Amino acid sequence: MEFLTYDILFSLITLTFLEIVLGIDNLIFIAIAVSKLPAKKRKQARAFGLALAFIIRVIMLMTLSWVMSFTNPLFYIADNPYSFKNFLLIFGGLFLIVKSGWEIFCDVYFDQDYSEDKTKTGTAKNMISAILQITVIDFVFSFDSIITAVGMTSNIPVIVTAVVISMIAMLLASEKISYFLHNYPSLKVVALAFIFMIGVILLADGIHFPISKGYLYFSLFFTLGVESLNIIARKRKKNNT
Repeated sequence: MEFLTYDILFSLITLTFLEIVLGIDNLIFIAIAVSKLPAKKRKQARAFGLALAFIIRVIMLMTLSWVMSFTNPLFYIADNPYSFKNFLLIFGGLFLIVKSGWEIFCDVYFDQDYSEDKTKTGTAKNMISAILQITVIDFVFSFDSIITAVGMTSNIPVIVTAVVISMIAMLLASEKISYFLHNYPSLKVVALAFIFMIGVILLADGIHFPISKGYLYFSLFFTLGVESLNIIARKRKKNNT
């Protein structure tokens, strides 16, 4: 009996790539949620957030039949079925819209100082707040991730392997993403705008007005590319003066 057939390998590679792409949302949100913490605490909070995301995904896979029941319609509005999944997407979308919108407002209209001395004040409160936010959004993103994975393949070992690989990739990338968002405020605004649009997409999906994430990912990478060129240009100009 062959355990690693061509079909299984193709499914594993495809699903792993998809899980990493879907994990970008989670990763950026975690980086933003821990941005008000001191450097050492940020690292701990990021590790906690990613570990929690992995644990939630594994629990959902172990209780897959129960998780899939969340998609069963509870009632209908204008012939559109509404299930627990819809309410989860609506709640998660509104949460991301309010969170990212408020962060953008504060960054634009208030002078936020996230230096080491400033972030030490109220560290415990900020840590608890970050953990609560990460827990809520981990559940929303994990649910979306598992539902998508099950839609691609019913092979549980393949799904678990893909989730493990994607979590390792996210762990390796988390510190770099957090560093860039912390040291380049313009990139943080781009990331916040991305999270805001993810919230809009989740909300739209919850009310049966689906929007493809492909447009969002393309615009994100395009904007990051343009902003990276601006950062390089500003550095070169500064060095030449």
